[in-house]
Amino acid sequence: MGVATGAYGISFGAVGVAAGLSVAQTSALSLLMFSGGSQFAFASVAAGGSGPLAAIATAALVGARNGFYGLQMAPLLRARGLQRIAAVQLTIDESTAVGSAPLAKDPPRPDLGRFGFWAAGLAVFGFWNLATLAGALIGSALGDPRTYGFDAAAAAAFLALLWPRLKAADARWVALAATAVATATVPFAASGIPVLLAGFAALLIAGFLIARPATAPAQENS
Repeated sequence: MGVATGAYGISFGAVGVAAGLSVAQTSALSLLMFSGGSQFAFASVAAGGSGPLAAIATAALVGARNGFYGLQMAPLLRARGLQRIAAVQLTIDESTAVGSAPLAKDPPRPDLGRFGFWAAGLAVFGFWNLATLAGALIGSALGDPRTYGFDAAAAAAFLALLWPRLKAADARWVALAATAVATATVPFAASGIPVLLAGFAALLIAGFLIARPATAPAQENS
């Protein structure tokens, strides 16, 4: 998992320098933010020239899920002091998945979940940051990223993350609403703003779908 995620980090390194960030700034995002989707969002908005506030807001919206992961993992980890700070930094998709999976199979062994969380989190953190540095150095040396398609890496990465989640009808409706809002506002709004508006539209549609009354099962004729 660490190696596979690290390979993905090469794309972010190239995208970061293509967005106008230095190699040091690109690496700092991976070290401090350490949330792939949020980092791609930040770099994409920064490249559009919308300013730091729009880039930060977009990255925060994409990374909001990590807060919910924290609520799920905190009772399991029971981290304190410096360990708590490290746990916050390593709470991502992969560490949460590996850490929570053992609980479903063997609830009496929470130690397995804790081991899985730290093992996955540290592996991904190490490989992701090494790959980011490599990608930033490669992207800086190659010059114009459009020549090699690096400018499309962020969009391709988001599509790869989104596509497997569109199996349910409700998920497709949410994605369709967000796509429509983003497409309609891109010609008029500054870079990054369509992403925020699409995110709010997705939240509204998802809230409506969750709050709708359940359809009562049809009564069979006696």
